[in-house]
Amino acid sequence: MSVPSANETWIVEAGDAVIQKKAHEGVDGLAPLERLIYCLWVADYGMRNAGDLDTAHDLYADFQKEGAQLAKDLSMQATQEAFVLSKEDLQRQYFERFDGICNDIKHA
Repeated sequence: MSVPSANETWIVEAGDAVIQKKAHEGVDGLAPLERLIYCLWVADYGMRNAGDLDTAHDLYADFQKEGAQLAKDLSMQATQEAFVLSKEDLQRQYFERFDGICNDIKHA
């Protein structure tokens, strides 16, 4: 078993904070950046636990569409480029694009 990267640890921690806030305040209580973190967390959960995005779609069917729109609204090019891919292409390229997406969001 490999040691998680800094970005893997970050998305788990950031995602947990967003999930906790969402549980207390509802989705309307989340800022756009927090909603984008949630979309990435959903994708990451599916990819790391099931090896595909089917689980992500089961958790939140609109994660990819919303992630693309939020990334566009927040001017995050690498993140938008990833989320606008087809499900199959995002699934295939996810781990290659993961650090760029995390860096986009972390530096917002």
